[in-house]
Amino acid sequence: MVRLPQLNRHLRRAYDDADLCLCDSRVLARLARLVGVRLPVAPGSDITRLLFDRLPAGDRLFLIGGTAADLAHLQGLYPALSIAQHIPPMGLLNDPAGRAAAIAAATAADARIILLAVGSPQQELIALEMKREGKVRGTALCVGASVDFITGKERRAPLPVQKAGMEWAWRLAANPRRMAKRYLVDCPAIFPLVGRWALARKRSRT
Repeated sequence: MVRLPQLNRHLRRAYDDADLCLCDSRVLARLARLVGVRLPVAPGSDITRLLFDRLPAGDRLFLIGGTAADLAHLQGLYPALSIAQHIPPMGLLNDPAGRAAAIAAATAADARIILLAVGSPQQELIALEMKREGKVRGTALCVGASVDFITGKERRAPLPVQKAGMEWAWRLAANPRRMAKRYLVDCPAIFPLVGRWALARKRSRT
């Protein structure tokens, strides 16, 4: 939400054209409630785990992102599923050829579920370009770091911490070098954004 106003028109389209947008932030949901908006929370990590747990045996998934070790771990956890992977290069946001290669690999995989785990906004951009090309079958989901939680590379906060809306603090404490800028510099901009939106909404109703 903080990044959206800063995106150029092409990247913004990656969000506007999505078939489904979910809120996975309890902080954002609580801020929304303060201004009279009900925003159900659907954590991406929970959705991805449920997906793996409930897919029928023999179902095909294709993972874009992660490491070879991640794939091996997933196959060990879910031996009944057919899981393939494409590991793209870094810098996909400014690498059209790299994104095209990922889309070509997903097309060849012919999987029912494609998991894009290369971070935002590049995963959303790949999803948009994949949709526009029209050759990939199945459903593509932008899952961020969800696979890291399933494989145990990263640990989820305890449930009471999650329900308290403090999972961000848990992740910050676990990996301060990686998360400090996101949670202490970038994310606080959500507060004035919500305030301005609520004020504009109030004025439009008067």
